[in-house]
Amino acid sequence: MCQIEQKSKDETSEEVQEGLVLCLGNKRHINVRVTTMDAELEFAIQTSITGKQLFDQVVKTIGLREVWYFGLQYTDNKGFPTWLKLNKKVTVQDIGKEQPLNFKFRAKFFPEDAQEELIQDITIRLFYLQVKDSILSDDVYCSPESSVLLASYAMQSKYGDYDMTYHATGFLSSDRLLPQRVLGQFKLNAEEWEKRIMVWWSDHRSMSKEGAMMEYLKLAQDLEMYGVNFFEIKNKKGSELYLGVDALGLNIYDKNDRLSPRVGFPWSEIRNISFNDKKFVIKPIDKKATDFIFYAPRLRINKRILALCMGNHELYMRRRKPDTIEIQQMRSQAADERKIRHLEVERLSKEVDARERAEQKQREAEEEIRRMMEVVTKTKEELNVMHEKYKQLETRYEEVNHAKASLERKEREMQDLNERLLSQKQMTEEEKHKLTREIRLHESEIVELRQTVEYKVYEANKLQDDLDALKSNHDEKRFVSEHDDLDDEMTNAHLELTVDEGVNMNSHPELDREPAVMNVSMKEKLELLTQELTPLRNRQQETDYDLLHQENRRAGRDKYKTLRQIRGGNTKRRIDQYENM
Repeated sequence: MCQIEQKSKDETSEEVQEGLVLCLGNKRHINVRVTTMDAELEFAIQTSITGKQLFDQVVKTIGLREVWYFGLQYTDNKGFPTWLKLNKKVTVQDIGKEQPLNFKFRAKFFPEDAQEELIQDITIRLFYLQVKDSILSDDVYCSPESSVLLASYAMQSKYGDYDMTYHATGFLSSDRLLPQRVLGQFKLNAEEWEKRIMVWWSDHRSMSKEGAMMEYLKLAQDLEMYGVNFFEIKNKKGSELYLGVDALGLNIYDKNDRLSPRVGFPWSEIRNISFNDKKFVIKPIDKKATDFIFYAPRLRINKRILALCMGNHELYMRRRKPDTIEIQQMRSQAADERKIRHLEVERLSKEVDARERAEQKQREAEEEIRRMMEVVTKTKEELNVMHEKYKQLETRYEEVNHAKASLERKEREMQDLNERLLSQKQMTEEEKHKLTREIRLHESEIVELRQTVEYKVYEANKLQDDLDALKSNHDEKRFVSEHDDLDDEMTNAHLELTVDEGVNMNSHPELDREPAVMNVSMKEKLELLTQELTPLRNRQQETDYDLLHQENRRAGRDKYKTLRQIRGGNTKRRIDQYENM
């Protein structure tokens, strides 16, 4: 027996509290360790398992349905972080042979607007933990005052309401609260930082833990480096630049400034992307514009860029189409769950019975939704095949009905013969013998007809099973194609960024977006905190990004103003601007 063992970390979610056992008998297997943001899964898999099967096992274990954002990441034999290919066997990928095989379950793609797009609580939690880790590790730049505000939401999410009698000074000493860069820039000790965080924390009273996570994400997504994958590139002039790939499109940054992009290209302006070895070519929809060309230091980087472009473009289109039935059901289910949870919090102390009834209603609602869910996405070829299957199925049912009618007729005839045999007492021996032969002949025909009916029913059922399998197969194929990186053997590739029917590619809600809304009290307190911290700052410890952030703030620039600015003008002008960088 091969056992899946789940080791909890701090803040482990309830969705992944139970172990899972896989029986693999005597088949060969390998040991795997998958680390999510709040748990560690250890289990054995067959050597023939594909990346998709491993991915499905992980999401099933943790109860995740919004799978399209996530992937399994590992470090390849050359030391580079790589995404596991879903359509290939795990063992044939460049993953090494040392066991256990180590994977990280991480978000590969990010939403444009977390509050509008993220549905499940576990999805929100996984994004929250990953984004928080990126900020605390300084992979995503965050100003000191914003770091304090985010830390207060993190405390609300972890501990609930602030209680001055219980959460005394030193209570947060074991928590990782702020980026190390921030701690080293000011003349403040741990307790002084803690007091400032608690002031903000006390403002979040009555906010649910899930609500605090979402507020954290709403503020974090306003950070300039949030959700951006950066790659070192060069233009035709050989200038060293950064390419940023995110949910909205492609942006170009100066080598020393990853806060403010200089040129931007939304996905709606890009027609085709391709690479040949280290050269990457982007063809805009605007036929008057020249190709947008850059060079990456390694071929594997171009493969990763193309894979990220494919996934982000697919999600960009999906957001601009009406929600599928599955998404509508998930939103409805999530809304029901949050409503029920809110009622539970209010009634927990006095109405335990009411809470149990609400949980029962929730389970019934989930079961009803599960039965109703039929999300069928079909290609034209599959539609034709299924149409033919339906015609064959109708033919089989007609044959079954015809055979049943024949069977019933023969049975009635045999009954008549039996009645004649019993009723004719004056019948001669020859007549009786003749009638008996007829009865036996009818019995033989009836047996044959019954076998025919059974076989026709079997054929019809098998055809129905084939049709059901055809329906379910298409969804899995599409999921795998959207998430897979390119084959290691490929040295060139191209991708037409087609637009599905019903997609409004002229819709750019990101251009109208503003930073997360704060109430007047919060804005005033944030301004006071900035003023309070300024004289305590150690200027010698300031980084280049601190100085860039301060300059942006003085100029009144934020992430969304910069986005609108770098998309100004036509595509040709922006490509020329890029080439001259």
